[in-house]
Amino acid sequence: MNRIHEAFAAAPDPGALIIYLTAGDPSFDGTVEAALAAERGGTDLIELGIAYIAPTADGPTIQAACKRALDAGSTTAGVLDAARRIRERSQIPLVVMTCINPLIAYGLERFAHDAKAAGIDGVLMSDLPPSEAAEWCEIAARHDLGTVFLVAPGNTDRQLRDAIAMTTGFVYIISRPGTTGAREDIYEGLRDLVEHVKSLASVPAAVGFGLSTGEQVAEVLEVADGAVVGSAVVSVIAEAGDDLAACVEAKVRELRGS
Repeated sequence: MNRIHEAFAAAPDPGALIIYLTAGDPSFDGTVEAALAAERGGTDLIELGIAYIAPTADGPTIQAACKRALDAGSTTAGVLDAARRIRERSQIPLVVMTCINPLIAYGLERFAHDAKAAGIDGVLMSDLPPSEAAEWCEIAARHDLGTVFLVAPGNTDRQLRDAIAMTTGFVYIISRPGTTGAREDIYEGLRDLVEHVKSLASVPAAVGFGLSTGEQVAEVLEVADGAVVGSAVVSVIAEAGDDLAACVEAKVRELRGS
């Protein structure tokens, strides 16, 4: 069992909390400290986002974080180095979230090799459809990297099955139509979607996009194995200044309900 599956299995009730960080925002040093602070606050997994000039599916909060990271000099190699530095101090599972273009530019085989060496456990490419993912999945398997694919409201049963068949890490269920960003409510059809995905999948199922409060996390975890929070934490980082670690830890504790 790898670190991803171990984290889901060992997560406290009611389930796993996954925190997304835009790597390099405000700096790679800040990302390392934010990840460790999130772990202290109670997160079970960390997603490290590779900043991209036109991020697919990301709302304004994460778009702004990507711009800050890129302006500060974020690179794919820098993200992997930040992961290595986190891994030196923690065994928390690390999943890279990215669009495919930065990995093509880096080289898929090279990236998989370097990611594994840095302590990365899985990779989610938000714009890679399962129908075009066979090459990447073969590369990931060679390097013992988990694959994470997105499923969404409106997917056909065939699309759901294709994504789940390619997934070895966890299935990432988009909570609602649209882009990332904090929302005030949960999509009304989410429970049925999660239950259907879980009936098809042999790996954990987590829900993300739009979750921003401890109450929403708790509601999602009534049915899903995990809940992913991104924009709400990225917003805290944007305003934290010198108190970054303390602010991130406090926000994660709030999300965890502790």
